[in-house]
Amino acid sequence: MAKKNKRKNRIDVVYSTDPDYEYNYEEEEEQETLAPEKQKLKVKLDRKRRKGKTVTLVEGFVGKTADLEALGKQLKTKCGAGGSAKDGEIIVQGAFRDKVVDLLKNMGYSKARGI
Repeated sequence: MAKKNKRKNRIDVVYSTDPDYEYNYEEEEEQETLAPEKQKLKVKLDRKRRKGKTVTLVEGFVGKTADLEALGKQLKTKCGAGGSAKDGEIIVQGAFRDKVVDLLKNMGYSKARGI
């Protein structure tokens, strides 16, 4: 499946007669992860597109995907809930807004605020 997705990302290449041709994929560089005290995280509850189930969203994370996933795992573990972390957003299943804000502040994310 990964090959098919990569092929879709080819731009302006239809066919090449050169047997040694290798397509160079342009990959986006990940931003460096900001220090916790510089992150401006917004924590809110959301029910849209989730069949009425409440989730806690943490938005505004700037940094590498691995750091986002690590923070998401810590929050999900402390809340005892499932969820995911992708596209600069952490989703924790359930209504844990106040708890997540407190956890983030204890971890050094001083600009974290609940909406």
